[in-house]
Amino acid sequence: MTPQSSLRLGFAGTPEFAVPALDALVRGAHTVQAVFTKADRPSGRGRTVHLSPVKTRALELGIEVHQPGSFKTPEAAETLRALRLDALVVVAYGLILSKDALAAPRLGCFNIHASLLPRWRGAAPIQRALLAGDRTTGVTIMRMEEGLDSGPLLGARTIAIAPQDTAGSLHDRLAVQGGELIGEIMDELAAGRARQVPQPQSGVTYAAKISKAEALIDWREDAVQVLRRIRAFNPVPVAETRLNALQVRIWEAELVPSDAAETQVLPGTEVLPGTVVRATSGGIDVACGEGLLRVIRLQLAGRKPLAAHEFIQAQPLKGARFANS
Repeated sequence: MTPQSSLRLGFAGTPEFAVPALDALVRGAHTVQAVFTKADRPSGRGRTVHLSPVKTRALELGIEVHQPGSFKTPEAAETLRALRLDALVVVAYGLILSKDALAAPRLGCFNIHASLLPRWRGAAPIQRALLAGDRTTGVTIMRMEEGLDSGPLLGARTIAIAPQDTAGSLHDRLAVQGGELIGEIMDELAAGRARQVPQPQSGVTYAAKISKAEALIDWREDAVQVLRRIRAFNPVPVAETRLNALQVRIWEAELVPSDAAETQVLPGTEVLPGTVVRATSGGIDVACGEGLLRVIRLQLAGRKPLAAHEFIQAQPLKGARFANS
């Protein structure tokens, strides 16, 4: 590899998660020649066409934007070759790169993945880490190959998962870490110092795409698992339950300490999962398959999210029971 001071880079990404990486590369010593992002699509009730966060930022920065419908065509790979890129940085792009596209940049294509590979390969690593109760996560820079997130590793950063972390808060922290790390890796690549390490064969897990059905709370689960679900699906798609046949979204909750839980349930009393044991200004305590969960912020369909004390003023909950999914 020939050392050089500046690389000709391409950038492929679509959502907000990718924007800090684009900004970091633009601030660095290298030149972002072009940005690739998914095609504009109409959304919302008015079917208004919205630009992706990456396209919006690229236009603000004055960078050329490409939006191929697929990277499986010879034309898409030829577009990459014509740019004479040294490297292509890929962050949550949303399109699969063909073998020809992966081979087009001189040094290859490099991905920022929001987990510590090989754990949580796939589409939803942040949510899966929270659902599994992982205590740490991070970002990994990987050289891309045809397999699913299986390429050699060039660097990683680890962060602790705090008890109050949600998918949203982790997303934001990891996006910043990924931007900082990819800038460092590109500098090492330009100087010929980048070191690639094959991924371990052990410890591989897969982060399947999140389905809407997974957001439905089953109060028969223990309180720890219900809380993990609430954190993992905040802000999308948001964990939900039913109250008197009405949809209720649960935005924030916490565990009720076991000693406090024992004082709230009379000995010998059968409390079914989903039953509201106590509703005060501090929260709504709900029985789970094991333990109690204190709901702190929730939302009726079509309404704005409310703190528990505001919610119980409008919705008396004495003796109420949230329905299982």
